[in-house]
Amino acid sequence: MNVLIASGEAVPYCKTGGLADVAGVLFRELNAMGMDARLVLPLYGGIEREFDLAATGVELEIFMNGRLYSGSVYMHDKAVFIRCDELYAREGLYGDKAGDFPDNALRFAFFCRAVLESCKAIGFRPDIIHLNDWQTALIPLYLRMEYGGDDFFRNTLTLLTIHNLGYQGVFPREVLPALGVGEDVFTPEGIEFYGKVNFLKAGILYADILSTVSRKYAEEITTPEYGFGLDGILGKRRDVLFGILNGIDYREWSPDVDTLIESRYSAGDLKGKALCKERLMDECNIRLKKGAPLLSFIGRLSVQKGVELIVDGMDRLIGYGCGLILLGTGTREAEENLMSISLEGRENLHIRLDFDEVFAHSVYAGSDMVLMPSRYEPCGLVQMIALRYGTVPVARNTGGLSDTIEDYNALTDTGTGFLFDDYNLAVFLESVKRALTLYPFSRRWQKLMKRGMEKDFSWRRFASEYAELYKKALSGELGRA
Repeated sequence: MNVLIASGEAVPYCKTGGLADVAGVLFRELNAMGMDARLVLPLYGGIEREFDLAATGVELEIFMNGRLYSGSVYMHDKAVFIRCDELYAREGLYGDKAGDFPDNALRFAFFCRAVLESCKAIGFRPDIIHLNDWQTALIPLYLRMEYGGDDFFRNTLTLLTIHNLGYQGVFPREVLPALGVGEDVFTPEGIEFYGKVNFLKAGILYADILSTVSRKYAEEITTPEYGFGLDGILGKRRDVLFGILNGIDYREWSPDVDTLIESRYSAGDLKGKALCKERLMDECNIRLKKGAPLLSFIGRLSVQKGVELIVDGMDRLIGYGCGLILLGTGTREAEENLMSISLEGRENLHIRLDFDEVFAHSVYAGSDMVLMPSRYEPCGLVQMIALRYGTVPVARNTGGLSDTIEDYNALTDTGTGFLFDDYNLAVFLESVKRALTLYPFSRRWQKLMKRGMEKDFSWRRFASEYAELYKKALSGELGRA
């Protein structure tokens, strides 16, 4: 089976968030499973300095925005890069410190067209084009409009994965000429969205199959609460909308092989975790009473992640006798607020406003609990990593958190974490208290830790689910758009 994965980012080449991990690791796993998978990316500035790319000699000329744009195709192993220095030779992927690049509509419309043209130029005929988020979501529309009678793509199906519905690629109506599409598709039944152009809506309408990154989130996005204005069309396409979790790479994120932590440990031998906690507390200047838990937050400092609940409840969490570590970056307002709190010098609180990968490993290994009070969470990787490290999640019962954490039941002594439903401070703190009530009972707590550590969230498992979805689509079981 030939699979083309089109993405705005992918490890190890370029990354701003979790999308890059998903695209890059899925590409690797599908090839390991015996498929012929290719990855296609824009050739951003900096990639050539890090990787030895090979020029294919393929030149592209695409008419857009009233003029010809020239591009070329490079490769690194089985990864394909679309070069157009005018559009991509910048240090940022989607923007810089001043904000999003003003020509992003043109940049990714060109990329979508170039993906299709490059397939023909290098002779790679995909059975499935696996699209990711709004940056690639015009491809099904272009296939329908401009390649409908092209034998090369006659049997090609498209799958669009929605990683976070909160990011849709919405642009002013004036970009229509740059996209090379007519007014006939700018309708409420087409790509129009409250008077603007919506890239992601185009993909939802025209892709053959849709997926998102957890089963729970696949249900949630068909409701007004989580649908960001697209719940109606997602509801109409519910029969081809599937939820498949992301995975994590246990070669990097597992305490039995992790070289970045103080002491390795496993579900069969937890002694090293106590050493990791001691080292982390020393590094963060946290002094807790014997037997007191260390809590952490790791991730984006954003409204989506529920950071406001942690900030509002910070004094009470520390008042419960806990230590608290916050690691992440976010909006200027969020960072300035946390910086002012950090400068107050509160005891047993450590705030680090960056994302230091080495320190993140230490926080996962040394914390007793990780806090994830998200407003919504399409999938989430933090809780999967935390479970592997025996760090118990306290999380809101939404999206991928629901699919990966089993709420603790005191009567049956089962579960892997602590879930709460309503998004408010009181309910969040009650869930923390439930965890704190169990924490002193070391035998039960260790059983809870071990159950989480033994869960399988490996990428091979979830790549197999994608492979099965591809096969069902190609066999005709799922129909076509």
